[in-house]
Amino acid sequence: MSGPAGRPDAVLRLTGISKRFGALLANDGISLELAQGEVLALLGENGAGKSTLVSILFGHYRADAGQVEVFGRPLPPGQPRAALATGIGMVHQHFALADNLSVLDNVLMGTEPLWRPFSRRAAARARLMEVARRFGLAVEPDAPVGQLSVGERQRVEILKALYRGARILILDEPTAVLTPQESEALFATLGQMVAQGLSIVFISHKLPEVLRVAHRVAVLRAGRLVAQAPIGEVTQAQLARWMVGQDVALPDRSPARSRGAVACRLEGVHVTGERERLVDASLALHAGEITAIAGVSGNGQLALAELLTGLRKPAAGRALLGEEPLRAQPAWLVRHGVARIPEDRHGTALIGDLPVWENAVAERLRSRMFALGPLVRRAAARAHAQRIADDCDVRGAGLDAPARALSGGNMQKLVLGRALLAPDGAVPRLIVAHQPTWGLDVGAVAAIQRRLLAARDAGAAVLLLSDDLDEVLALGDRIAVLHAGRLTPARPAAGWTRESIGLAMAGAAE
Repeated sequence: MSGPAGRPDAVLRLTGISKRFGALLANDGISLELAQGEVLALLGENGAGKSTLVSILFGHYRADAGQVEVFGRPLPPGQPRAALATGIGMVHQHFALADNLSVLDNVLMGTEPLWRPFSRRAAARARLMEVARRFGLAVEPDAPVGQLSVGERQRVEILKALYRGARILILDEPTAVLTPQESEALFATLGQMVAQGLSIVFISHKLPEVLRVAHRVAVLRAGRLVAQAPIGEVTQAQLARWMVGQDVALPDRSPARSRGAVACRLEGVHVTGERERLVDASLALHAGEITAIAGVSGNGQLALAELLTGLRKPAAGRALLGEEPLRAQPAWLVRHGVARIPEDRHGTALIGDLPVWENAVAERLRSRMFALGPLVRRAAARAHAQRIADDCDVRGAGLDAPARALSGGNMQKLVLGRALLAPDGAVPRLIVAHQPTWGLDVGAVAAIQRRLLAARDAGAAVLLLSDDLDEVLALGDRIAVLHAGRLTPARPAAGWTRESIGLAMAGAAE
């Protein structure tokens, strides 16, 4: 993507931005500029201060010190409406769309007063189609959003911002749930945007796409701006080093040493549900092997993960753990060596208000190791929690701090340690890892991927469910794809290309 010709006056200027939450200094005197027609990549570890800075920029937080200027004028602090009015738009990673409304209705939502007796739909439709044409964002204005693909929904979110007059666009992890083909389409759209003078703040943990898309990069660490550079002067290794403060070596996956016995088998399984389902799914998960399932989120991954962790039962077909029928009883599965890394670390994996030590033993709290009748053996529980924290490098305020006080990366390391480090030292029989590195920085990703590879080499069967195609290709010994609840046969990783996986993720016949 070509950059702007020369550096014009900044359209966005942050000067000395600081924000404190109690003892935590989330932003420490950050000063940044964004030029017209520029893509600025904003990078940093989880907890580095990116979200706080963007929330200040968009008016969700009020800075304790410093000032934001947009097109040369001070931005009133703490006022999202003021940010919108000055031309700042934001596309969040999790879309805020009403599935039962049309594209046009979603775009218009919030743009007209409730007391207005009628909506100027004809004029709005014409304006929407003009914006779509101008930026190459093809949409069908009358299509129900619930029937759109993930990539099409993202177009609607971008159009919402552009329809409101956004001239500065903040994109938060914009490719996290896109197929490779949809990501390519997004990159082409960004190229048209900057060519027409829009400015973009691009937040991503995917360093290869940062190097491809951005003109300049800014890196935060521990709340401070530690580096800025034109994109042509940096490497992926340099960016990772700036983010975490040291060299980061991504795991080098060697092939599985040997494929062991089948740990879990699905035979023609159907799982029903309002939002997600499985249709005639067959799969064999072998000890000593990582089977990676690619797919856009919402195509049956949650149904598969919940089936294998005892939260759903098959409506038809057979699910076996070894030679026994797999029970819809999570406690039974934990006792029989099934370890789970849930997709939602905030709402499902951890109880945010409970201390770290209780979360560390939550799945085994009633076992004899940690309970004596109704009484909790606190010393034993805390000792095991400390072992997890030490072994998995869980950093935070200590065992007695609430789990919600941990950063996303440290939450995930706690969940990983709970799953992989059994109190008796046994290797898990089956590990169900659902989005294990979602939203994490490069250092945390490397640590978690190494753990999964080590568990595989120790003899565990690993099922990896991930939206991240790079992760699927990096870890999977065999790969299958889920689309609309249907699972392709799992084939050796060498039998897939990035293009063929992307087409299968989009539902194209092989």
